[in-house]
Amino acid sequence: MVYLEGMKTQEVQTLVNQFQVEAIQIQPNGNIPNSELPLLVYRRAVRLQSDDPASVFEKLFEANGWSGSWRNGIYDYHHYHSTAHEVLGVYQGNATVNFGGEGGPITKVWPGDVVIIPAGVSHTNLGASPDFGVVGAYPKGQKVDMHHGKPEERTKAEANISKLPLPEQDPVEGGDGAFRRYWGQD
Repeated sequence: MVYLEGMKTQEVQTLVNQFQVEAIQIQPNGNIPNSELPLLVYRRAVRLQSDDPASVFEKLFEANGWSGSWRNGIYDYHHYHSTAHEVLGVYQGNATVNFGGEGGPITKVWPGDVVIIPAGVSHTNLGASPDFGVVGAYPKGQKVDMHHGKPEERTKAEANISKLPLPEQDPVEGGDGAFRRYWGQD
């Protein structure tokens, strides 16, 4: 087992696997703005060889400038954030997740997967194993809000999203990470 207490940034990075990126473009959907930026799914991106697999994601995200981490699942109702991008790291179990609102893409997530959700993209848990757990975090300096796709939310949410800066670093690989290719930072 790997013990993470006191690990340095370089040591945490050794827990990152080579991975495939799934980039999913999600168009506006009714009262959900979604995003011009693609949703990114990093498949089996992180090795979870630890007594506390959630802490692997917490330390990795923090080392790469994503903070405010929490442990939980994914809500079973459509919701999105307009004031922060979000990263989710699956540390146990699995879930089927709908992105983008009703009729949007559905994907299954597994331990070691990382999902980078652009501000405005709706997500909901359609069903999960009883042990399902994720660590979520946000780029430093971004404070999360909550929207549910109500008509009165859309105008303000779109204004918030248009002013939101891109994260400085990829939450998994750091400064030169994969998300730069997909979010136009190269």
